[in-house]
Amino acid sequence: MASILIADDDEALLLALELALLDRGHVVTKAPDGKIALARIGEDGSLATKIDLVISDVSMPHVDGFSLTRQLRAKGRTLPIIILTSRDNELDEALGLDLGADDYVAKPFSMRVLLARVDALLRRSTVDASPPGSANLLRRGKLTLDRDRLQISYADTRLEATVSEFRLLETLVTRPGIVISRARLLEQVRGDDSFVGDRIIDTYVSRIRRKLQSVEPECDLLETVVGAGYRWRE
Repeated sequence: MASILIADDDEALLLALELALLDRGHVVTKAPDGKIALARIGEDGSLATKIDLVISDVSMPHVDGFSLTRQLRAKGRTLPIIILTSRDNELDEALGLDLGADDYVAKPFSMRVLLARVDALLRRSTVDASPPGSANLLRRGKLTLDRDRLQISYADTRLEATVSEFRLLETLVTRPGIVISRARLLEQVRGDDSFVGDRIIDTYVSRIRRKLQSVEPECDLLETVVGAGYRWRE
């Protein structure tokens, strides 16, 4: 069971999503726009509640889905975010992912597909409540991945990252020097068999690079192998 917030100004869709998620045993919070969603995620005190995952439409009044995603990431919130986009609008998909969303589902969508995306993200974002000192750490030079807490540090600096970014980096770092295709990375990052173009990986890689280079501008450990995929430099 998880606490899920749905942000959408379509009342009929809000109700349908709420019923489907309640049927899966989740706790559901609804918001008709991004401004109210931000409050209910915990920015305004009295309305605050713990939220484990956000499903947000792109087009909403006051604060849209892009602004909602951007503000959450700017505040260091790493909870999974799924954006709902128009099927024929690839720009929405690319922009939402570049701003920090973990996933997208195109409208009109199958409820089964959306629920599968929710389940996959929740599985990947579950943090093992291990006792202090037992963190499962993976170190490669200046990079440290804390697998128990899904945290990334580089040169002793904590980097805010989404679950998808963490999983992608973990996959590359555990196979230093090995070229991994986009399709294989997509399989590791998303964790199910629903179809999404593997170019989404380029967006994740670009975001990770920016974060590493914010600490060390000359960092070039995440290497593109043209026509093949990506690898972590040994």
